[in-house]
Amino acid sequence: MTKLGDLTPGTKGKIVKVEGRDAIHRRLLDMGVVRGTEFEVEKKAPLGDPIEIKIMGYHLSLRKYEAETIIVEEGKEVSNG
Repeated sequence: MTKLGDLTPGTKGKIVKVEGRDAIHRRLLDMGVVRGTEFEVEKKAPLGDPIEIKIMGYHLSLRKYEAETIIVEEGKEVSNG
């Protein structure tokens, strides 16, 4: 398991846990970032902020500090070509 912010574009995975109990935690849960949900990392800015994922059929941009609260199970990397 690793943090979402550590993954590279093209990597797929599954949400294991969203850490914390604050407003950010609630916002992520409301947007479908919940345990067991599959996702794919679409884009990542040069310094890792923001990171864009595809989850539940839509694109979601997360700040680095938000992505660091999401624990994931890494899947396979998808080639873009």
